Amino acid sequence: MLRTAFLAALAISPLPALAADVDLGPRPYYLIDQMQDSALKQRLQACEGMAMKPHPFSIGHRGAPLMFPEHTVESNRAAVRMGAGILECDVTFTKDKQLVCRHAQNDLHTTTNILGTDLAQKCTTGFSPASGEAKASAECRASDITLAEFRTLNGKMDAADNSATTVEGYMNGTAGWRTDLYATKGTLMTHAESIALFKDLGAKFTPELKSPSVEMPFDGFTQADYAQKLIDEYKAASIPASDVWAQSFNLNDVLYWIENEPDFGKQAVFLDDSYNIDGFDSNNPETFPHDFAELHAKGVNYIAPPMWMLVTLEDGKIVPSAYSKEAQKAGLKLITWTLERSGPLANGGGWYFQTIGDVTNTDAMYFELLHVLAQDVGIEGIFSDWPATVTYYANCMMPDAS
Repeated sequence: MLRTAFLAALAISPLPALAADVDLGPRPYYLIDQMQDSALKQRLQACEGMAMKPHPFSIGHRGAPLMFPEHTVESNRAAVRMGAGILECDVTFTKDKQLVCRHAQNDLHTTTNILGTDLAQKCTTGFSPASGEAKASAECRASDITLAEFRTLNGKMDAADNSATTVEGYMNGTAGWRTDLYATKGTLMTHAESIALFKDLGAKFTPELKSPSVEMPFDGFTQADYAQKLIDEYKAASIPASDVWAQSFNLNDVLYWIENEPDFGKQAVFLDDSYNIDGFDSNNPETFPHDFAELHAKGVNYIAPPMWMLVTLEDGKIVPSAYSKEAQKAGLKLITWTLERSGPLANGGGWYFQTIGDVTNTDAMYFELLHVLAQDVGIEGIFSDWPATVTYYANCMMPDAS
C-alpha cells in the first residue's frame, strides 16, 4: 500500500525512449525571439523546424523544477519529455537509513507538505511564526522520519514565506516567476525508485550524495556506508557504471568511489564550492583552493563548479575564466550548474550570473551564456531547471554529441 502512489505514477503511459522525438514547448523559441540579431540567433532560428532528440548534454536538475515539484516522478517525466538525457537524484537518508531523493536532508519543510500533516510533530524544529524582526522558521529532516512515513508525503514547490504567521502561509511561498499549477501532485521517490524510473524513461543517471544534517556515524551508519550504499543500488539494478555520474561536494566521497568502486569512480563528479572560501576569485589562480593537476592525479576526471565560475567579461564579451582554463589544462572535464534557475534576467541574473551581471539584462542571455559555455569553455553538460532550452541548443549546435 505504501508504494501505491509511486507505482501508479510510474504506470502512466510510457514516454519516448532516448532515440525518440521530444516536445520542447514554446520557451526556447521565446528566448530566441528576445535575442538581438546575431550569427548565433540566426543559427538557432534555422533549427526551428528540426526534430529534436533527447541529448546527454541536457541534464535535468532535480527534474524540471522551474514548474514542477523537484525530485518527483512528475518533475522527471517532464524533464525527459523536454529531452533531458541525464537525470538527477540528490540522495539523502531517512531515520531507518533508507536512501531517498531530496535536495537536502533538512528540506522537507520547504519541499513537501510535512508541516500540514501529523508528521510535523516529528520535525527537528517545529514551525515558528514570524514575530517582530524574527522570521518564520522550521526544520524537518528526512532523518526525522522513517521511509514508510516519508512515502506518505506530497512534494511541493521548494519555497517558504519567512514572513508568515501561519503554517499555511509559510508553505505558500512559491516565487512569482514559478508556478503552483503542477504542484497539486508530487510523487516522492526513493533512490532505488528513481533508478527504476530513469531507466524506464531511457535516461542516464547523476546522483548526488548530499551532506548529512545529522552527525555521522548515524546509528552506526558511516559516511563510507552511505557512499557505498548509493553505488550498491545501481549495481543491484544492473546499471552499467558508464551510465552513472555520481556527484558530491565532499571530495572524500569522490576519492572513496575512485578507490573502492573504480568503474564508477571514473565518472565521479567533484562539485566544487570554492566560492565559499574567503578571497576566492575565479579569475585569479592564486586564490584557487584546489590544485587541479593534483586532483586529476588522484583519479578525479570531472569537476563541476557553478556557471559563473567558468566565465568572465573581457571588453564587454563573455569569455572563459582562468578557472575554466586551468581546470582543462590539468585534464579535468567540466560540468556546470544551473541554467533557468534565476528567473527573469532583466536585473543582472543574480547569483548564477554574478561574473557577467554587467551584460545580463534580458532573458536572451540564457542562450548567450550557454553558447560560450558549450563552445568556448567546452563543458561536457549542464544542469538546468527547464531542460527544453538546453535540449534545443544541443540538437541545433552539437548534434554529433548525441
